[in-house]
Amino acid sequence: MAMEATVGDLIASAVRQYVKEGRRPALPTTDPAGFDLHYSQFCLECLNREEKLVKVWSRNFLLCPKKDAAEGSGSVGVRSLGSTCSEQAELGVKSSSPWDRFMDFLR
Repeated sequence: MAMEATVGDLIASAVRQYVKEGRRPALPTTDPAGFDLHYSQFCLECLNREEKLVKVWSRNFLLCPKKDAAEGSGSVGVRSLGSTCSEQAELGVKSSSPWDRFMDFLR
């Protein structure tokens, strides 16, 4: 992506590439307007679509369906793309490694 591209451009490009590669699970929509970009699964605030990538200061992001796009889709597997980012973060906590669960047991 060009540095003068916006967050919205990156979202559109990521959705296009995902669909082009035929990845699974299937997206709830192929409309880039149905997605938000976050710094991570633990950052619930989405990035401004008009923000230039050069000002974002990161190269790693999490693409999540918007809440209204996620409500109409069914569940696909454990980590459904049809869930919201907050639900994804909760799943990440619940599906921690056996080592993490063991350490919790010791506490």
